[in-house]
Amino acid sequence: MHVHAVNYLAILVAAILIFLLGGLWYSPLGFSKRWIALQGKTDEQMRAEAAAANMPVLYLSAFITSLLIAGVMGLLIMHFSAIMPINVEHGAIFGFFCWLGFAASTSYATAAFSGKPKQLWLIDSMYNLVSFVVAGIILSIWR
Repeated sequence: MHVHAVNYLAILVAAILIFLLGGLWYSPLGFSKRWIALQGKTDEQMRAEAAAANMPVLYLSAFITSLLIAGVMGLLIMHFSAIMPINVEHGAIFGFFCWLGFAASTSYATAAFSGKPKQLWLIDSMYNLVSFVVAGIILSIWR
């Protein structure tokens, strides 16, 4: 199998945007209040858990997962671009189908068996959808 060259800067930028989007998504400007409530916790409980957690490690882990998402998507887009033209629309569609086939389906199955509210899955999954579409667009136009 021939591995096509990827644009590492585009992957890094896509990863940074995924990471920043997560920060915004789960902030008071986004869905934090509803997300916390759906977990059956209070703001005070979440603050106490955050204070007890090793936040730098959690943020680093989140950024590494963003890099993995962007890196794998970058490799797949480069592979497909060798056999067909890829533009902004294709990048968005590619991101949607990556989300649908991998993130949405697996996270839904996990959520269904965990008994957590479907709205909690929806908040988390919509973050993934937007992240995948944004990454797909960036990686499709910046090759």
